[in-house]
This record gives sequence, structure tokens and C-alpha cells, in this order.
Amino acid sequence: MLPETLYRLRPMAAADLDAVESIEQNVYSHPWTRGNFADSIEAGYQCWILEHAGCIAGYCVVMIAAGEAHLLNLSIAAPLQRRGLGSELLAFVIRMARELGAATVYLEVRISNTAGRALYARHGFAEIGRRRDYYPHHDGREDAVTMERKL
Repeated sequence: MLPETLYRLRPMAAADLDAVESIEQNVYSHPWTRGNFADSIEAGYQCWILEHAGCIAGYCVVMIAAGEAHLLNLSIAAPLQRRGLGSELLAFVIRMARELGAATVYLEVRISNTAGRALYARHGFAEIGRRRDYYPHHDGREDAVTMERKL
């Protein structure tokens, strides 16, 4: 775990959307739109920013309802990946979900995203199924791996 002095977590605000959109477009072939993030904030989802060295380094969006949390998006800026920031953000998501009354966290991840799948597995997530043709892909569609972590 990284010392908390190296990063800061705070709620996402509309003023963050330029930076969030920029990161999103740089790390995904089929990124969320600015509107997806604005709608998530408006809907009252748990939208959080991870700052590192005074800059927005990553973010997450989590929907919590009916005793379940659904991790909709967790991203770290490409130049800052593989430094432990994603792990810190995911650990925060798990703690937050538990504190807000969720018994389980669910997520979908591209079948080709081996780094993401490994991160989730290190944090106790287990594969529970597949969603066929869930994600757009440059040559059609790609399956999602559905994962869960009991809290």
C-alpha cells in the first residue's frame, strides 16, 4: 500500500470533467462520454477522484443500491499505471461499499484486460460469469468477465 500522503481521494465534481474525459479517452478504445460522467454525478452515484502529486490521476464511479455495489468505472491515467494507484482506489471502493451497506461488489471487465482482471483477483474478486458481446471492440464486440467480491 502506498502512504496516504502520496495521494488524496475526494468526490468528483463537474469541474473535474475535462481532466476525467481526457484520461478516459487516453486509456480506452471506447471511452465513456463526458455526459456519462455528468449523469453519474447527477444520479448520486459514488464518483471519486484520486489525486497524486496535485493532479487528477484516476477516478471511479460506483452505483450502490439494494445492498449491492456495482463498480461501473475505475481508471488510472496511462502514465501513472502500475504504480499502485489502481490498487489504492479499488481498496477505497471496497471500504466505501462496505460502509454504505453493500454486501457484495460486482463489476464487468473486458476479457482481454488481463491487468485489470489480475488487479481485481488480488483484491478478492472472483469470476462468476461472462457477458457475451458486452463491450464494443475495434473489430466487433468483446465478451465481459463478470466478477464479484463478497464483503
